Amino acid sequence: MTIKNLVTAAEWQARCELAALYRIIAYYKMTDLIDTHISLRLPDQPDCFLINQYGVAFEKMQASTLVKINHAGAVVESYEQEKPVNMAGFVIHSAIHAAHPHLNCVIHTHTADGIAVSAQKHGLLPISQHALKFYQYLAYHEYEGVALSTDEQERMIADLAGHRAMILRNHGLLVAGESIARAFHEIYFLERACQAQIKALSGGAELHYPSEEVCVKTAKQFASPLVEPILQRAWLAALSLIEHQQAEYSA
Repeated sequence: MTIKNLVTAAEWQARCELAALYRIIAYYKMTDLIDTHISLRLPDQPDCFLINQYGVAFEKMQASTLVKINHAGAVVESYEQEKPVNMAGFVIHSAIHAAHPHLNCVIHTHTADGIAVSAQKHGLLPISQHALKFYQYLAYHEYEGVALSTDEQERMIADLAGHRAMILRNHGLLVAGESIARAFHEIYFLERACQAQIKALSGGAELHYPSEEVCVKTAKQFASPLVEPILQRAWLAALSLIEHQQAEYSA
């Protein structure tokens, strides 16, 4: 049953966009059964964000199944009281939304390649163009067990510092962005960088590294404001891949 008539127009638009993002993450096979999570701050209620109803497959996410919670972890609306939320999702996402008001979308994944790189002592290597996007723009957070304690939030935020992307050691990947388009771009490139690294290392051949000068130059190119239109085009292109599902996820 749709809740479109129970929310503001701004919230409904956000719900539809986030449901689409969940399905796109599924399209690119970055899911882990019912675990991992994506959140989006509500534009007209900045102290609240949307997150998935725990137990709904990303492939089947709909605008009405998303849950609105505040930074304290409380479900905001009475019509959503029966929708369970992953506690680890709340701990991770609420910390970032509360500490960084400009970061509106947060994506966390447990892909095989992301986990593999998170377990490698050297972390992400500067061996691909995708990886160079994150050169000196990538944080790391030490594994502390399943993220169920709010005590971990302060350390996680300290480790993230001013970055948009972070590798959670022995766990997975975490990115954030000012918009859904930005967050999607971050997770797509970080995931591809991890995939390339695992394949390159598995070959057993000596790796070639770009010079320090080129690494720094490339990272700055990706950080340029000129990239913003590209992010939007990439997001629209990704949306086109699931356009046949629009009636489903916008319900």
